Amino acid sequence: MDKKLLDILACPVCKGPLVYKQEAGELVCKADRLAYPIKDDIPVMLEEEARKLPAEEEL
Repeated sequence: MDKKLLDILACPVCKGPLVYKQEAGELVCKADRLAYPIKDDIPVMLEEEARKLPAEEEL
């Protein structure tokens, strides 16, 4: 994931920062507990495509 792209991407729900989880291939919004998938090196920034993170999953 390109560092410059990470710097400009924000959560589409709350406009907050995202954390890149390389091993999971996701961008995580800690505030909303949503994980946006990265498919073919392209972040899918749609709320309906995001995975809701369970409370027990560590961020």
